[in-house]
Amino acid sequence: MATVRSSRKFALKQAEDIVRMRQMVREKVVGMGFSLVDQTKIVTAASELGRNAVIYGGGGDVEVNEIHDGGRIGLQLVFADQGPGIADVELALKDGYTSGNGLGLGLGGARRLSNEFELTSRPGEGTRVAITRWRA
Repeated sequence: MATVRSSRKFALKQAEDIVRMRQMVREKVVGMGFSLVDQTKIVTAASELGRNAVIYGGGGDVEVNEIHDGGRIGLQLVFADQGPGIADVELALKDGYTSGNGLGLGLGGARRLSNEFELTSRPGEGTRVAITRWRA
């Protein structure tokens, strides 16, 4: 069972918040000793999920957790919003699907860029996405 060693929470209300969150995530994983490839993967996934929270969820927040599980060290990001939710989660995870004007790569791409991915959403109740990237 992973334990949280440090945690920070950030509001995601506008595009500038996504930029600040990306910078903080990058600084965190650099400090944790992640490889450049893993840094890029987690920052890209964070950007996609942050963008979804702002654009589709009407804003929300992200919790940034440094986690340890035995000898493993990872970064867990938990995005939550109180937006309209996702009616069909499986459809939303398919590449090419978009409910707006995006490319339809956000959720599926974030899942592929993460070692662990969990999405919970119900119409009218918002969306919660938790991702974890473990240091190689």
